[in-house]
Amino acid sequence: MAAPRESQSTRSPEPMAAVAASAAGPGTRAPAALALRVVAECGRSKARACELRLPHGTVATPVFMPVGTQGTMKGVTAAQLDSLGCRICLGNTYHLGMRPGPELIQKAGGLHGFMNWNQNLLTDSGGFQMVSLLALSEVTEEGVRFRSPYDGTEILLSPEKSVEIQNALGSDIMMQLDDVVSSTLTGSRVEEAMHRSIRWLDRCISANRRPDQQNLFAIIQGGLDPVLRSKCLEEMTKRDVPGFAIGGLSGGESKEQFWKMVTLSTDQLPREKPRYLMGVGYATDLVVCVALGCDMFDCVFPTRTARFGSALVPTGNLQLKKKQFAKDFQPIDEACTCPTCQRHTRAFLHALLHSNNTAALHHVTTHNIAYQLRLMDAIRTSIMEHRFPDFVRDFMKTMYGDLGRCPSWAVEALESVGIPLN
Repeated sequence: MAAPRESQSTRSPEPMAAVAASAAGPGTRAPAALALRVVAECGRSKARACELRLPHGTVATPVFMPVGTQGTMKGVTAAQLDSLGCRICLGNTYHLGMRPGPELIQKAGGLHGFMNWNQNLLTDSGGFQMVSLLALSEVTEEGVRFRSPYDGTEILLSPEKSVEIQNALGSDIMMQLDDVVSSTLTGSRVEEAMHRSIRWLDRCISANRRPDQQNLFAIIQGGLDPVLRSKCLEEMTKRDVPGFAIGGLSGGESKEQFWKMVTLSTDQLPREKPRYLMGVGYATDLVVCVALGCDMFDCVFPTRTARFGSALVPTGNLQLKKKQFAKDFQPIDEACTCPTCQRHTRAFLHALLHSNNTAALHHVTTHNIAYQLRLMDAIRTSIMEHRFPDFVRDFMKTMYGDLGRCPSWAVEALESVGIPLN
C-alpha cells in the first residue's frame, strides 16, 4: 500500500483567480472566462472539492455532466434538468454542426438560447466521431473528412472548423479537436495521433476568436503507453489553456490499464486547472477516479441505460422490465428525492415499459440523472467534511454487498492513493 499523502485538509481556501488561456507561443496571453478555487482536499487520496467559475455560473466539483448530444437529453427538458440541480451539460459539435447547423444556432443566441438553457455548456470537438463513425471518416494532417450519415455529403472537420463551430455555439467550455483512436489500439498510429493532437491543439488555440468568453480545454492522448501519455502531458501543459481533459480511455481497455493511465495523468496535470476525465459514468468508476484526482466527468450511460428500463440505485441497477417489479409499489429508491421516486412506483414504471409508453423513458431518465448528480454531491460533501475515505468504503460495501467482493482493479487503485478497502 502506498504511504498516506500528507494531510492538506487544514489548508485555507485559495483565492479565486482567473486562469489565463494563451496561444501556443511563449509570452502571448489572453484572458479566459474561467476561475478554479480548490476548496478542500482529502488528506490521504488525490480527491478534491473545487469551485469552477464559468460565464453561466459556478459549478461545484467533482461534477458529472449529462450528455445532450443535439442540444437536449432525450426525454428530459432543459427546465427539468435545471430543476434537478444540473449546472453544466454537454452538446455535440459534430451533430449540432451538421443539423441544424451553427448559423441557425448562432442566430438563436447560441446554444444557450437555442435550447433555452441558462446554465453552463461544454461542447466536444467532434473528434470522438473518428472512432464512433470510423467507417465514414478519414484522418489527415488537415483534419478529418467525414461522409455525412444524414445525406452522404463530404465534410472536412479541421481544428479551425471545430473551433469555429464551437464559437458559434457559444459554449462555456470548448474542447480541442484531437486525433482520437481506439483505446485498445497499439503501435505507430497511437504515437502519430498523440503528436498530431499536440499540433492540432496549437491550431485550435490560434483559431479561438472568443478566449475571453469561451474556455478551450486540451485533451491528453497517448493511448495506454505511459511514455507517450507522459510526453503528451509534458507538451500540452506548456500551453497555458484553461483546463485539461484526459482522453482516449473508456473504450474497451482493461480496468487495470484504465486506472493507471488516469492516475499517471492526474499526477502530471497542474493543480490549479480543472481535470476532466472524458467518457466515464459508471458509479464505481466515478468514485475511484475522484480519489485519483479527477474533477469532471461525462457519459451517455445513465441516459442510455434508462431507455432500456434500467434504473440506477446504490446497489447497482434495477431492470424494471423484469416480472418481479410488476406488483412492487415501492419507488425506485426510497431515499431519492427526484420527481420520479416521489410520484411513481416500480409497478407503474414496469407497466409503462411493457406498453412501450415513452413516458417511462422520461421517468427513468430523470431518476438516473438525479442519481448521478446526488452521488457527486455526496462525494463532494464527504471531501468537504474530511471523511472521503470512509465514504468510499461505505459506497463500495453498499454497491457490492461486501468489501471482499469489490473489483480487484478498484481495490488496487484505491490502495495506490492511501484508501485500503480491506
